[in-house]
Amino acid sequence: MAVPAPKYDVFQAIADPTRRQLLELLGDQELSVTVISSHFPMTRTAVSKHLRILTEAGLLTEKKVGRETRYRLKAEPLLELKKWLDYYERFWENKLSALKRFVEADESKEIGR
Repeated sequence: MAVPAPKYDVFQAIADPTRRQLLELLGDQELSVTVISSHFPMTRTAVSKHLRILTEAGLLTEKKVGRETRYRLKAEPLLELKKWLDYYERFWENKLSALKRFVEADESKEIGR
């Protein structure tokens, strides 16, 4: 039996700034919805919706502890994002190298005057 595709992909999940903040918050620790909600100026229901999207994208794990659910970052799916960014990094590197050459050439002209 095939595993169903996630409702949200990594790119959709991290598109929202609140969800990016949630990932940072959960990067080093496992927290309950109550504790997580205390870090945001929104309702617990709104935080739960963001957590659900991140979980469905495979970026968080859920663990039941008594009556509460705790969340933790699952960073492996972020590798997809890293691979995508790595492709475009070469363009940034080329632009930065060209800028460096331009600045250094301009500086050497100034020194030669």
